[in-house]
Amino acid sequence: MRARAYRAARPMHAAVPLADIHAEADPASERIDQLIYGEAFDVLDQKGDRLWGRARRDGLVGWVAAAALRPGARLPTHRVTAVAAGLPLNALVADATEVAAGDLAPIGAFEADPVAVAERLLGVPHSLGARSSAATDCSGLIQQALYACGLAGPRYADQQAKLGRGIDRAGVRRGDLVVWLAEPGDHSWTGHSAFMLDADRVIHATGHHGSVVIETLAEADARYRADGFDAPVFRRLQA
Repeated sequence: MRARAYRAARPMHAAVPLADIHAEADPASERIDQLIYGEAFDVLDQKGDRLWGRARRDGLVGWVAAAALRPGARLPTHRVTAVAAGLPLNALVADATEVAAGDLAPIGAFEADPVAVAERLLGVPHSLGARSSAATDCSGLIQQALYACGLAGPRYADQQAKLGRGIDRAGVRRGDLVVWLAEPGDHSWTGHSAFMLDADRVIHATGHHGSVVIETLAEADARYRADGFDAPVFRRLQA
């Protein structure tokens, strides 16, 4: 972004399990994302006890409570692999004693199947702007499953619709991504994302059911099209 002057960012990191990122300095404004424990946040401005900056892991810009952050962007040694640990899935840990050893994996050791990760999150409550194993929205579920497998995980559905390569409905299989895009509005979300569980079923976080669920593609497709979403696009993430 071009500007007359540039200010050095102040690197910080999330020191609480989850820290909400809001669109405005007012904590009552829309939650657009979250920081997970250990994730870096580059601060550029401050209003009272609210800090404005950019989440380094997924690039979202917004406002965070200063009390949720600590100075410095720590170099993690491990990530949380369990969905019911003391810290959320994919939290970044610099001291392995912070979490039980069985709930951790070294940085660089990843899982192989994003859908298997998503299946472990079945029943997790749906919540707009959330992206963790405690609560998540649709694109947050996709993002966290991809992160667990060491894959790129953009935050919003329209960004996820550009991952991999496009495929036809007739050829979909487990692990493919399906996205229903939506027209822009007075909200941050840009569509709805799901994983194909198999050729006919999806796994996704949905407000309709209130949690991460499995349902038929036909059922989900009919509902989202009736709500004004575009026809689904299918993307193959891996060869």
